[in-house]
Amino acid sequence: MEFSSEDLKQIKRQGLTMEEISRQLEDFTHGFPFMSVVKPATVGDGIKKYDAEQTADLVKFYDDNKDGYSITKFVPASGAATRMMKDFYSFLSEYNDEKSTPVSEFKTIKQAIDNIDKFAFYDLLVNVMNDKGIALDDCLKKKNYKTIIEFIVTDKGLNYGKSPKAWITFHKDSQDKHLMTAFEQHLKEAAEYASSNKNADIHFTVTEEHLPGFEKLKKELLPVYENKYGLKYNITFSFQEHSTDTIAVDTENNPIHDADGHLVFRPAGHGSLITNLDKIDSDIIFIKNIDNISSCYANDTAYNKKLLAGVLIQTKQKITSLMTKLKQRGLTKQDLVNIARNITKHLNITDIQDHTKFPTLTAYKQYLRELINKPVRVCGMVRNTGEPGGGPYFVIRDGETSLQIVETAQMCNSDEKIKKIIASSTHFNPVDLVVSTKDWQQNKFKLSRFIDYQAGFITEKSFEGHPIKAMERPGLWNGAMAKWITIFVEVPLETFSPVKTLNDLLKKEHQ
Repeated sequence: MEFSSEDLKQIKRQGLTMEEISRQLEDFTHGFPFMSVVKPATVGDGIKKYDAEQTADLVKFYDDNKDGYSITKFVPASGAATRMMKDFYSFLSEYNDEKSTPVSEFKTIKQAIDNIDKFAFYDLLVNVMNDKGIALDDCLKKKNYKTIIEFIVTDKGLNYGKSPKAWITFHKDSQDKHLMTAFEQHLKEAAEYASSNKNADIHFTVTEEHLPGFEKLKKELLPVYENKYGLKYNITFSFQEHSTDTIAVDTENNPIHDADGHLVFRPAGHGSLITNLDKIDSDIIFIKNIDNISSCYANDTAYNKKLLAGVLIQTKQKITSLMTKLKQRGLTKQDLVNIARNITKHLNITDIQDHTKFPTLTAYKQYLRELINKPVRVCGMVRNTGEPGGGPYFVIRDGETSLQIVETAQMCNSDEKIKKIIASSTHFNPVDLVVSTKDWQQNKFKLSRFIDYQAGFITEKSFEGHPIKAMERPGLWNGAMAKWITIFVEVPLETFSPVKTLNDLLKKEHQ
């Protein structure tokens, strides 16, 4: 593929190299291989489960030790609420009046209308409609449902259809009845489990266009929450970097240009946020999506987050102990065999090569050091209840078996063996992670070293009315962390409370 001089300049401005572009074009041509899944991870075989006493001990261990660590809560928050409002937009375009098309034919809308007073934003909706001289109760009596939905979705009222999820009022505080946006909920959560030394650091990834709105929220809320929890909050923001975008191609895998002759680049999914994560300089990092928050199960959430963090600290201590031993001189063959057994027992690394495969014990020592001197992720896993999303599996990668979070799309669903493996899985991934991105001597890892670049996706999109192919980078908690040390821990289903549609806010966990 020949690129013009203007193309080359644009690629450079994008922060990309021709080497990277060539690799992307190769991936479009050859695609990404399916994951070689061996079996699902289950309790006792890849997933740790702690009883009530053990959990309480780990929670206390975290609480007793957290002030010795710097902590950040990392929240991907750039998602717009557009998909949450899909059914509402369809209703606005298709509904005329109750006589021509009864609202009962729009199940999502009927559920929302029948429970309108149960939404935390109900009072806001009433007020914004009153400001325009419209009474919500009158609209209900006259079955003027379209007006109500317009005031929820469009800029006539709350404008939730064009807002980030972070700005939507999710809950009403059970104690003081304060209305809380998703953004505020994460400030509250940080105070409950992600603070140390009276400081709470939270990093949100946002879109550039919404940054002023986030800065405004921050300015308004910080004094309130600092006074409420006696903490000093440090809230920072970042964008998905343009250098992580990927080039778009046509169906023949040729780069496409827009009407102005510019190459077309597209954001490459949440896996690109590994670059943002790499810039966080904290000992412990909690990762949780902006919409995975609960009202009535908030205490359970905080408790189990502390559990995961306790497991992370203990795992890091074990790595430090093992690395210290491996630095000692005069280790015997049996010493190294014992260390290898401890690595398998405590770090879930099973495919450890035998010392006989190495020319010297020194070479074997170096191999073991490289095996465990990696970033660590402790991932909460919940029982499978049919929710969409990835799950925990044993996977063969580069000839070695490791624990990975795998999406269904990454597996060959036409393979009967794979179908049986998927059917026998017991848990799924709620995106509930606590991670360490520093080595045993507290030096920051370069996270790009631990990405499995063959764990991306090719998707079909359209551009200016024509079909195109787009690429998503390896997911943040999938391929982007593929070469990390992975610990899976079972956590209660109550800790998973995502808001994917507006009506999810009507579920028990959000009331």
